[in-house]
Amino acid sequence: MQLNIDGFNLNYNDVGEGTPVLMLHGWGSSCDAYNFMTKTFSDRFRMVSLDFPGFGKSDKINEPWDVEKYCQITLKFIEKLGITDYIIVGHSFGGRVIIKLAGTDRINPKKIVLIDSAGVLPKRSFKSKVRLASFKTIKAILQLPVIRNYSEYTLNKARSYFGSSDYNNAPPVLRQTLVKVVNEDLVPYMGNIKSPTLLIWGENDTATPLRDAKIMEKTIPDAGLCVIKGVGHFSFVERPAQVHAILNSFFGG
Repeated sequence: MQLNIDGFNLNYNDVGEGTPVLMLHGWGSSCDAYNFMTKTFSDRFRMVSLDFPGFGKSDKINEPWDVEKYCQITLKFIEKLGITDYIIVGHSFGGRVIIKLAGTDRINPKKIVLIDSAGVLPKRSFKSKVRLASFKTIKAILQLPVIRNYSEYTLNKARSYFGSSDYNNAPPVLRQTLVKVVNEDLVPYMGNIKSPTLLIWGENDTATPLRDAKIMEKTIPDAGLCVIKGVGHFSFVERPAQVHAILNSFFGG
């Protein structure tokens, strides 16, 4: 399905009837990540998911966005589809959007589910700080006037060596977007979240480590944590039966 908001054609799925469940995907993903979850629950719930601008089958963005821009378009999507009295689910980056919206009282869903969610400013090890400083130094040198016209290849090689896989796999505008979003600490918003919140986390998640989940559990007033053993950042994909059983109980199924 397609819906135009602010000049962007957004791809989305809307299946089933009952209490709406809005699902927001992670960085570099799309609403297809929720296909199995949609199939599992669409006999009892209205399962809605969308591709954020820049991802999946939605229109690309032509300038860097921050979390706030994604919050605004998500709000307009909710209003356009007339979604009320809903449950909202977010994986990774999708969790960022939920945390900021709920933490600023712009949404008040019946329930929130954060799956391996981003939002806690990552602690940089000494090694990662050295890598970042090295890249910034190399970038500054390669952008000097005399060198700049001949340095693109070397700069791309440096990005490839020093950058994360998410950064390296993204087109330039999304690389700039990623830098914006990962450097925004959303912990200050968490204490304002009013909805009951379920945290589902992979025990071995390295992208958003389990320590982030424990910070959220302590900071969000009505939060509970379920740890999925032996899995990583995509716990709902790696252990769908276990995650769906937890969701079924939390949804009230």
